[in-house]
Amino acid sequence: MAFDADWEEVGRLLLPPPAPQTLPTPIQTLAFDGSQELLWTGNEFGRVSSFCGMELQRYTSFKGGDGPIRQLLVHEKGVITLASKGVHMAMRRGAPLWHIVHDEMKDLRCMSYTSKGASEILVAGLQDQMFTVDVEKGTIIKQLPTPDHYTIMKKSSRYICAATQKGSVNVLDPTNFTLIRSWNAHQSLINDMDAQTDFVVTCGYSLRQQQSYMLDPLVNAFDLKNMVSLSPIPFPAGAAYVRMHPRMSSTCIIVSQQGQIHVVDLMNVNTSTVRHANVMTYLSMIEIAPSGEAIGLADAECNIHLWGSPSRIRFAAEVSQPSEFPDSEEVHPHVDWTLEPLSTIGMPFYREQLLSAWPSHMIFEVGAPPPKLDHQLMTSFKPMEWGGYGRLARPGQRNVIENTRATETTATSLQAPKFLSEKARESANDSSGERRISDVADAIGATELSSLKAEVPLMYRNVEIKYSKFGVDDFDFGYYNKTAYSGLEIHISNSYANPLLQVLHFIPLIRNLALQHAATSCLNESCLLCEMGFLFDMLEKAEGSICQATNLLKTFSNHPQAAPLGLLEEDAPGAALTIMLQGLTRFLLDRLAQDWRSVPPHSLAFEQVLSTAATTSIRCMNCRSEHTRPGSTYVTELSYPLPKLIVRNARAPKQSFSQVLKASVERETTTRGWCSRCQRYQSLATRKTIHSVPAVLVLNAAINSPEARQYWAIPGWLPEEIGVILENGQFFCYQGEDLKFHIQRGSHNITIYSLIGLTADIDSGQHQKSHLVSLVNVAHSQPVAPGESQWHLFNDFLVRPIKSEEALAFNTSWKLPSVIAYQVKAANNRIDNTWKLNLDTSILYMDENTNLSEKTYRPLDRHHEAPGEGTIVALDTEFVAVRQPEIEVNSEGERETIRPIVYALARVSVIRGSGEDEGVPFIDDYIASKEHIVDYLTSYSGIVHGDLDPRLSKRNLLPLKVTYKKLWILLNLGCKFLGHGLKQDFRVTNIHVPKSQVIDTINFFYVKERLRKLSLAFLAWCILKENIQLETHDSIEDARTALKLYKKYLEYQDAGILEQIIQDIYEKGKETNYKPPAMKKDGHLIERTETPPIGPLGGHGPSTPGPGPTTPVRRPLGLAPTAGGSALSGSGWSPGKGLGGSPLR
Repeated sequence: MAFDADWEEVGRLLLPPPAPQTLPTPIQTLAFDGSQELLWTGNEFGRVSSFCGMELQRYTSFKGGDGPIRQLLVHEKGVITLASKGVHMAMRRGAPLWHIVHDEMKDLRCMSYTSKGASEILVAGLQDQMFTVDVEKGTIIKQLPTPDHYTIMKKSSRYICAATQKGSVNVLDPTNFTLIRSWNAHQSLINDMDAQTDFVVTCGYSLRQQQSYMLDPLVNAFDLKNMVSLSPIPFPAGAAYVRMHPRMSSTCIIVSQQGQIHVVDLMNVNTSTVRHANVMTYLSMIEIAPSGEAIGLADAECNIHLWGSPSRIRFAAEVSQPSEFPDSEEVHPHVDWTLEPLSTIGMPFYREQLLSAWPSHMIFEVGAPPPKLDHQLMTSFKPMEWGGYGRLARPGQRNVIENTRATETTATSLQAPKFLSEKARESANDSSGERRISDVADAIGATELSSLKAEVPLMYRNVEIKYSKFGVDDFDFGYYNKTAYSGLEIHISNSYANPLLQVLHFIPLIRNLALQHAATSCLNESCLLCEMGFLFDMLEKAEGSICQATNLLKTFSNHPQAAPLGLLEEDAPGAALTIMLQGLTRFLLDRLAQDWRSVPPHSLAFEQVLSTAATTSIRCMNCRSEHTRPGSTYVTELSYPLPKLIVRNARAPKQSFSQVLKASVERETTTRGWCSRCQRYQSLATRKTIHSVPAVLVLNAAINSPEARQYWAIPGWLPEEIGVILENGQFFCYQGEDLKFHIQRGSHNITIYSLIGLTADIDSGQHQKSHLVSLVNVAHSQPVAPGESQWHLFNDFLVRPIKSEEALAFNTSWKLPSVIAYQVKAANNRIDNTWKLNLDTSILYMDENTNLSEKTYRPLDRHHEAPGEGTIVALDTEFVAVRQPEIEVNSEGERETIRPIVYALARVSVIRGSGEDEGVPFIDDYIASKEHIVDYLTSYSGIVHGDLDPRLSKRNLLPLKVTYKKLWILLNLGCKFLGHGLKQDFRVTNIHVPKSQVIDTINFFYVKERLRKLSLAFLAWCILKENIQLETHDSIEDARTALKLYKKYLEYQDAGILEQIIQDIYEKGKETNYKPPAMKKDGHLIERTETPPIGPLGGHGPSTPGPGPTTPVRRPLGLAPTAGGSALSGSGWSPGKGLGGSPLR
């Protein structure tokens, strides 16, 4: 009898962790074996485990499905497991028998044997379809629609009882599964249910005050024989779980979450036996053995408590069958090798001949691969009737057979190149060093790529930036790219977007619109279309030099909608990058269209390029009422057709890409939804009527199933050209021979699309994180069509040309597409650069600073100072640090930079380089910072706390977008930027200026053999006799000093004494360690003087007239100022006059 006086806890098991160094996982379901002494469990990761006997010894563990295991059914041949999207059966030893999945298996929750006994099961869940499965064959017999969603199923002697989401229990016929009776058991939810012989009992929740769910203090019972409700069983502790006794037809066991156990007779509810389980936390589930002699309890701390009588406990209903265990390992006797000779160990004796004992006359080599022939040799063959012939030039000796079996050894990883500083030292000592490095790069570039290889080729693998003490500028990006197309750096947050940006850049229609918009008067800080135009212009001007999308990615990261959509890497560290990129594609194209509309004349040109206009018709399958909803989409997700039944040995139909695309665009689906006419949830059928197709067709590959992967394994499945016909709201798509046929007929208005490029997800295996690359046919974005495809691989900053066969070949194990872009063929090679003629330059003449007394600049005069081709402007910028460097010390005591310091632009000063107001600034902008500043670098930048805070700053504080656009307009007007060490200024500003527009004074007074470039402060002291940067930097002072150095350089060059001057500068630098002497007054350093304000008339201060704003010249005490200000000495020396010697002597 249940819970006799000797019942107690006979065993407790802490579930073993799924892997070393991990925590135990709570179980989701529990079941006793009916024929063997086994207890089965299933966890949330699809793992099924069994434990043997009262000691709960570990027996088997295997994978039973994807996701949580919802239920376990024990069969004489094994155990059946139910997961959300599949049913699995395995032997008790763990070997699988069959596995079933189906596209309508979306959220399975429960299953039960039917009237056919253990040969058939009924499967249901929170979905509109039920399935019957043949257990012997492992196949789906029938698919049954159901209006109710079920969470629990139990089979009594004559019915199947199924609990619904709404708190009711449906009594189903076990033969045809029709509804016989529905019983409303609880107000809200049913937590547990059991059925035995003629009774069904339930416990559940009710909605109480403050809209919270609480366990009912009653257990409800129903008489299946008379179809009437019985008196509820009171359980004040809150009934959480209930089970009917398998041998006592009217006895049930009720358990609370705290461990209180009542054994109650349904015929006499006033008498009960009470026990209490000793648990430290709440119980999560219970189960009773088929014998009725054991109960299993699971708690939240991953423990299983086994209750029963120590003398009579057993699991199986009848006589238990013995469980099969593996043979014990044979223990070999220990041999002391120091005493026994090896010859005493006998060899095994075989009575039959081994398979490896092949006779020598039967061993020979077959199938040796033929020698590889050069492709150029094949093209030079002279055709004949029987084939062709030509001169064969072999690199080896004549009459020597090539060993074609020799395997080529390739490196397992791409070695990082030497730092630029190391190469500079080597090249100074050995002129052949650069040639050797170039040879290595050629060898890597020649490595053969093949997407069909089992292992990921080197060019597809992760590339990493190595940092020296000079930071990222010392990394040799040119080692990875010898093409005319620029790659993008990856050390920036959210740089997973790089492949998508590359694909969009090479779509001429999007490229043209982005640059046209960037040339307008748009000053919106969050405008991603402007930032994209800036990036596209930078990539084109770079011509193969490395670029970075810093400003665009910062704008994207600060966008209020990016984080809620899960598009930021810091908010989704474990998310799949391909899913994030597809979400980014939808977000980005939508934002670009909105940004285009935000500027007058508010046209819809961008939407017309990207959107597929359609009307969605929604029809109720019950009342046949229909309503329509217009809409448009910028991105189409591919939907792959699946067979109705997916069982073993089933072959998926080989549909073409154009057929899949047609089904994806029209997308006919059936879903569950609310019908306003029926006033209830019904099956709704949706279909689309297509009105127009876009000029740029962007597709998300959406490969979310093994069946979808198989389509991409078909060679040549993705075509380079497709044709689209739109007729009567229907979308027709063709490729290959069908496309040629429709083009020849010409009876339909067919639109031809060319494949521009795609992004691909590269899974490098367990030891490397997956990453994204882009594969682009750059031939379609050139001003003149080259006549053949020119596919390139963009693996962040690694860029190399590849064959079209390589680009369009996919590997289901490591290379799969993510985003695909087609463009109307008629728009190929239409590169529109008229935006340069329509640049809105009004921002150069605007002045938003109303504080006239604090102005350090004078804006340009629109009528007399309009910049143009060749206009020289002097530039200097100041930075602040937004991230400190991460440095580690290795085992050898060397410091290694893990992550370099990250700078942000803080101040930009641009001064006039010629004219009456030469040296007068017309831009002096401080940048409002949106990032947390970790170091203002005041001694180097002159920026102090409060300068970049809009609440505290008295400076001319502007958004980064406004200041950047000023520089971008000057760049595209053809201005030349003059400064000292401009490489870092351009890098932090995130702008690329062609060498023809750069005048960098750091290179004018430089000798390569000296391996030292001279600082601006030292050159100012040595040449101009001025002392600058005494305590800090001032960008106006530095820009003006660079302009003076440039003038001196021209003077020395005209006089023919430049080389002599430079040699004397280096000699003087040796004496002073290339630093100007420290200037002191009364034993203290001279305090920094702020840049003085400019008055309304151009004077310094409110009343002092002057030629323009200047940073005060600091001179050593006692040194009289000289006429001319910037002469080499006080004697008034000028180049070309005097004795002809060096003015520095």
